[in-house]
Amino acid sequence: MRILHVLNHIRQVGNGIVNVTIDLACLQAASGQEVGVASIGGEYEALLTRYGVKHFQLDQTRRPINLIKSVWRYRTIVQNFQPDIVHAHMMTGVVLAKGLRANSGYVLVSTVHNEFQRSAILMGWADRVIAVSHAVAQSMVKRGVPKQKLRVVTNGTLGSPRTRLLKDYYPASLKHPAIVTVAGLYQRKGIAELIDAFAQVAPDFPDAHLYIVGKGPDQTRFETQAQRTGVAERIHFEGFQPEPQQYLIAADIFILASHRDPSPLVIPEAREAGCAIIASQVDGIPEALDNGQAGILVPPADSCALAIALQQLLSDSVLLHKWKNQAKQNLEPLTALRVNEEILAVYHELVSI
Repeated sequence: MRILHVLNHIRQVGNGIVNVTIDLACLQAASGQEVGVASIGGEYEALLTRYGVKHFQLDQTRRPINLIKSVWRYRTIVQNFQPDIVHAHMMTGVVLAKGLRANSGYVLVSTVHNEFQRSAILMGWADRVIAVSHAVAQSMVKRGVPKQKLRVVTNGTLGSPRTRLLKDYYPASLKHPAIVTVAGLYQRKGIAELIDAFAQVAPDFPDAHLYIVGKGPDQTRFETQAQRTGVAERIHFEGFQPEPQQYLIAADIFILASHRDPSPLVIPEAREAGCAIIASQVDGIPEALDNGQAGILVPPADSCALAIALQQLLSDSVLLHKWKNQAKQNLEPLTALRVNEEILAVYHELVSI
């Protein structure tokens, strides 16, 4: 089977869409498929080459001259590669692949990674639409995508071609108890509520430290908020880390306080690392935590509920140990290999090869 993945870039910046696509492309090539990736490029080109995946330069930047060039370039890529499947991971790719499909013979598959974006409805133009959680699938049905088009393939990242074995990472040097989040610094990731919750419990736990791993456009706002808490010296902004596993294996507690999060890749990674996990009960997060069996779920955008859960773990070592152990149970469904197998099955529904 000849599979062409289309996305904006393949930079190593912690972007979940990119990471999922790179995992799929490498694992599909390793299983004997002919695989190509079309994007503007990035650091993952070297990894794709090692797996025998072809990279095609395709700039989909939304400027008139670029869009005109991308139409010509996409046609050239399809003519040369002759894919059986085009798998688009972002809206622009779906529009290109759908609009320029005439006489090309491929079928179009899309994955809805960020359902909360209004443009996500355009992902429904594909012949099959993969939702990264049941919550996303339900939302897409409400937005008019036919049920018969939808398939749910929940995210999993363990065993990713992008990462080393967990035992091969050295833990970051953190002060304990260490509370860690790994997230883009956007308002929707709940960083403001996390800082507020930490400030509420910090006076009772003078040795506790909060480590915020990631970068994003709202960082200055969050840093200003931290400075006003009175415990700023215990709130650490660590920036983007290409190997967040170093922080996860050193953490006592991992928190993901997102307001919206279709199916975060960091949850499987935190579970494998054996963190006690607190996360928002929203979108695909409960599914990633076995509906509360592998982590504590709290309402989104509720710093008081977050503080209560955090205080319970910090004040009870037995409870903390229990949730660390619970996180590591039932990890097999969280593998990148399982994701690849299920997506190949979706392809085979459409193409008989």
